[in-house]
Amino acid sequence: MLKNIPSVLSPELLKILMEMGHGDEIVIGDGNFPAAAYARRLIRLDGLGVPPILEAILKVMPLDSYQENAFLMEKTPGDAVTTPIWDTYRTIAASGDDNYRGFAMIERFAFYERAKKAYAIVATSEKALYANIILKKGVVKE
Repeated sequence: MLKNIPSVLSPELLKILMEMGHGDEIVIGDGNFPAAAYARRLIRLDGLGVPPILEAILKVMPLDSYQENAFLMEKTPGDAVTTPIWDTYRTIAASGDDNYRGFAMIERFAFYERAKKAYAIVATSEKALYANIILKKGVVKE
């Protein structure tokens, strides 16, 4: 056990976050995201939703301060589903990292292609639709 490390950050996820360098990206996928099919490195956090994972990651990993650093999967045109979870994400990110500049939107299939190039993908049990996030790692300045 360690102090001050959020309990949702598994040893495997902490290792991945430590390995990542400036500009590397990590995907937090909802329960419908094809994480196993796309991941170069897959971390399973079954039973957890995205919000606590996002909050925990932002406690230990800085976002990039030089370019866009947080991305959401855009809804498919014509899809009537609502996305209230995005407001939750915005609140968590705004309070979690001073470098957060807002979420940029990425078209669904472009998001999948970008996810294939990510350093790692975290698979969750999040039930909300379009609840996928990409975060770009920054540098620790302390």
